[in-house]
Amino acid sequence: MRFRLQPTPAQEAALLEHCAHARYVWNLACEQHLHWRPGRANAPRYAEQSRQLTEARKECPWLAAGSQTVQQQALRDFAQAMANFFAGIHRRPTWRKTGIHEGFRIVGQRGNHWNARQLSRKVGEVRIPKVGWVRFRWSRDIPAEAKSFWVERDRAGRWHVCFAMIPPPIDGPGTGAVVGVDRGVAVSAALSTGELTSVPGLHETETERLGRLQRRLARAAPRSNRRKRVKTAIARLKARETDRRKDWAEKTSTDLARRFDFIRLEDLRSAPWFVPHAARSLRRG
Repeated sequence: MRFRLQPTPAQEAALLEHCAHARYVWNLACEQHLHWRPGRANAPRYAEQSRQLTEARKECPWLAAGSQTVQQQALRDFAQAMANFFAGIHRRPTWRKTGIHEGFRIVGQRGNHWNARQLSRKVGEVRIPKVGWVRFRWSRDIPAEAKSFWVERDRAGRWHVCFAMIPPPIDGPGTGAVVGVDRGVAVSAALSTGELTSVPGLHETETERLGRLQRRLARAAPRSNRRKRVKTAIARLKARETDRRKDWAEKTSTDLARRFDFIRLEDLRSAPWFVPHAARSLRRG
């Protein structure tokens, strides 16, 4: 469940500091694992990294001024990412960059580590460690089973809070209806019923403005204030396009789940013309 966060300037500065601490701890853990080579000692595990974090907080006042909960959770997330990598279900975790990976996670029992409450019909608050109560747009109730949330800032400068929970299942019609979905580029989804639907993108005027901004960005001096403003304007347009794409995907998938009991998709990997080894040999040639 994702909500639009509305922090004050002072709260935004504190949130950015949490993001910087989480990113710093993550990158240190990533560096320790990338340093490993055959013949060297194993990279430290979570327990040892946790002890190292305690020692680092004693020696670095700027790190001790941050939330230990945020920093400790960054180490847990990295340990889980490495476990997923060794299990073969995810790629290897990499570096996090300023301005791109701005976020942190809070995990714990609701009421002790964090809490959320509704102030009015459209306003709610979430309690974040060492930040306090931060307001967000209340659009639906937060279930009691939510035990963690993620705070993030996108490239357009928007803050969001995402509460982790398993969504309730969507019941089908119960008629045994079957539909086939063919995914493409020009037509995003073609149904066996004859329906065609495509992902909405930017409008014509927005596309023209994006082109002007990109040309202006190419002329802007590196590391200048003008370049930062233009990049922010481009990010806002891209965020608008991303929001429309996500909204289309959610509405389309929900509509199909309610109308049909079985949804069949084409598996391109099983197609007779898909030969990975031959494709690689053609690229080498």
